[in-house]
Amino acid sequence: MVVFSVDGTVYQGRPQNARSQNEEKVYDTLDSLSINYERADHGDASTIERCRAVENILGVNIAKNLFLCNSQKTRFYILVMPGGKVFKTKDLSKQIGSARLSFGDAARMGQLLGASPGSLSVFGLLNDTENKVCLLIDSDVQAFEYVGFHPCENTSTLKLRTDDILNVFLPFVGHKPTFVKLPDHC
Repeated sequence: MVVFSVDGTVYQGRPQNARSQNEEKVYDTLDSLSINYERADHGDASTIERCRAVENILGVNIAKNLFLCNSQKTRFYILVMPGGKVFKTKDLSKQIGSARLSFGDAARMGQLLGASPGSLSVFGLLNDTENKVCLLIDSDVQAFEYVGFHPCENTSTLKLRTDDILNVFLPFVGHKPTFVKLPDHC
């Protein structure tokens, strides 16, 4: 059994010890854009359930990030939504004009975004230099003052101003989000 741990320490800025190339790329980008962030380090938080403890420490809603594709596997999407919402493909397919959506495979996620399942976030768009992935954001995320994302590794979580993600980071990576409205399911 894997034990999940988080020590409760909140750090300002990047870690002092070496991290993966993708994670370092996130910190380099945020620092170059003068985007402030807080960080919590923890065990593998590859599910929203494991992220709950981190949310309490950082005082933030951690976004759920899903990698989706159309049935032909010709269109790819990152869907960013509140962690507490339930995703149903029919609620999204009609809004974006896609007949059927499914989860994209891990190999394609790695190829396009340099991320693996459980580590995906908007920061994977740093690796999508050809804009092959469309970004979809549930409109409820816009209302968050702060949002939490993994920096392409699920052993750290960053707390950032939502405004900085929408108005500084996304223009820098050349991705304009499409806002969607997913219903709250019981």
